[in-house]
Amino acid sequence: MEDLRSSRACCGLVPTAPTEDALRTIFVLTGRGDEVSTSVLARHLGVSPPTVSIMLKRLAEHGLVERTDHRATLTPHGAGHARHVVRRHRLLETFLVRVVGLAPHEVHDEADALEHAVSDRLLDRIDALLDRPTHDPHGDPIPRSGDAHVEGWGTRLADAAVGGEFRVERVQDWDAAALAHLDDLGVVPGLTLVVLERGPGGPLWVRFDGRDHALGESLTRLVHGREVHVDVLA
Repeated sequence: MEDLRSSRACCGLVPTAPTEDALRTIFVLTGRGDEVSTSVLARHLGVSPPTVSIMLKRLAEHGLVERTDHRATLTPHGAGHARHVVRRHRLLETFLVRVVGLAPHEVHDEADALEHAVSDRLLDRIDALLDRPTHDPHGDPIPRSGDAHVEGWGTRLADAAVGGEFRVERVQDWDAAALAHLDDLGVVPGLTLVVLERGPGGPLWVRFDGRDHALGESLTRLVHGREVHVDVLA
């Protein structure tokens, strides 16, 4: 994948850690179908809304985002830059789990710090060392050169039909504590569970590994996948 950080020739942008974080965050939120407003970006990036507004104005001036009604969308060129950051982030997360031995809930912030410094030459060596993985430890697909990249977030567990089987494909990694809890329970990519019951205003009951578990809505909204069988309990 071409190194788009050397972007002065293509759009004049001098990349920085904050702008790359903003591009990656917009890319991920858009892929999930979430709102990409100034306030949402500010919350995810840990900065103030005015700071986000200034950042988005700069990205818009370089043709990377479009802004309407306090919301941001990536232009095709901006999406190219964002995919490059996402590739670095997800490959580094995979390296930190497989080689360094960190737990999946520990790697997001570490990869965030490293992704702005790693060269493409080193990243390609990491990619080869890992045998060119297609997904990171959270189930997120890793963009690569020549691919028509698809994020494919699928269905949230929170929206899965009661009485059916649900296969976990991805787990959001931005909440380390929640991710650690789900990992301890065994709710990880590749797990197939049965959706038992959804109480009004209460937890979602699921069954896997011969046990029933109650998951709050804040957790079930972090888990994405697909329904593989419906009404298995009927």
